[in-house]
Amino acid sequence: MKKNTLLLLILISTVTFSQEIAGKWYGTLNIPGNNLPIEINISKTEKGFISTMDSPKQKAFNIPVPTTTFENNVLKFEIPAGKIQYEGILNNEAKIIGFFTQNGQKMKLDFSKTESEEVVLKRPQEPVKPYPYYSEEVTFENKKEGITLAGTLTLPSKEGTFPVVVLISGSGGQNRDEEILGHKPFLVISDYLTQNGFAVLRYDDRGIASSKGNYATATTLDFSYDTEAAVTYLLSRKEINKKKIGLIGHSEGGVIAPMIASRNKNINFIVLLAGTGLRGDKLLLLQQELIAKSEGGTDEEIKKNKDLNTKIFNLIIKSSDDEKLKNDITTLLKENPQDNLPEGMTKEQYIEFALNQYTTIWTKYFIKLDPSVALQKVKCAVLAINGSKDLQVPSKVNLEIIKNALVKGKNKQISITEIPNLNHLFQETTSGSVSEYEKNEQTFSPIALKEILTFLKVQVK
Repeated sequence: MKKNTLLLLILISTVTFSQEIAGKWYGTLNIPGNNLPIEINISKTEKGFISTMDSPKQKAFNIPVPTTTFENNVLKFEIPAGKIQYEGILNNEAKIIGFFTQNGQKMKLDFSKTESEEVVLKRPQEPVKPYPYYSEEVTFENKKEGITLAGTLTLPSKEGTFPVVVLISGSGGQNRDEEILGHKPFLVISDYLTQNGFAVLRYDDRGIASSKGNYATATTLDFSYDTEAAVTYLLSRKEINKKKIGLIGHSEGGVIAPMIASRNKNINFIVLLAGTGLRGDKLLLLQQELIAKSEGGTDEEIKKNKDLNTKIFNLIIKSSDDEKLKNDITTLLKENPQDNLPEGMTKEQYIEFALNQYTTIWTKYFIKLDPSVALQKVKCAVLAINGSKDLQVPSKVNLEIIKNALVKGKNKQISITEIPNLNHLFQETTSGSVSEYEKNEQTFSPIALKEILTFLKVQVK
């Protein structure tokens, strides 16, 4: 899920000296669930500056940068085709401190002349090619919006008819492996299930990697139509058992799966991996509180943040006018004393950042979304599974709401499981802290994998 807390970024500070900007600069963009190295190559000419950009992890090099300026120690560059802008200040430590903006989303990005060494992370569960099964790159279309999505379909063998599951990622733009901090949980799950007799379709979210569309302008409901397009595609494949189609959704994907199952009779079973039962605003408030505690926040700080966010969320829930909502949030933040702004951040910058965080189309929709509404309409078999150390979707409260909603809808095929000592990514952990995700060598608990497979085998008998 998105970590929607205020004051996540440290703003730039002003400097007044001059240094040489030409040369190669290295930075790392910390996007949700991933670290993306970015390199900018700047040359000085008689007419000014020219530059190119590299994204080594994406194997994209010498990307043309049409506009580059450097005045009063402020570096600016733009790539209109990618809707990319950057602005940073060169300081006396030979570092460029600034922000990278793409599709309206602003993220911290600092550059230095020193190339950071890439740490090779151990991921022992990640399968290695050649795989002992058939794998095919596929595309399919969400005809409702005219978007072509790309993914990978794996089959136990090239010939035959197999039950199938579609993997649905959590929030934030994810590729088909749901890659996060060096982990590829969907690759691990897909490999495990395919080796145990199931076809698996996993795909890049709209606007991510090889899929078309715009991720930034979509809501949870929009993403559900992308997944439904995947189901429609599978119905056209001769290798798929049309009566044994299931969905496995992680986090926000665990909200999307019931949405689809409640309206599409082709879905025979669903698995909710850390799916939510709480309405969006209540989930985010609880999530923020638990994560803040795990990171050492004081009771006073946590209460202040919770009180402020409660007021903001209430404004969002009641709002039907975007401009009025922005004005109301601005007024609220101006009236709210801020005694813990990051160094270099003015109150005006804080307010601008908060508005960017809380007025996106996704956030406004998610805060109002009550997953229990769709859950009450689900009639197929459901496995809801959570880790007891999950700080992002706390297990007990969410599993209870999911179960109650299914029972209220008279669903008689319900399996609810809490696995001890697993975090939100289903890694074995002692604390559940978000900071442990990358350090943990385990990508996905074998206990959880076995639990999923046991449920699936019952459904396809």
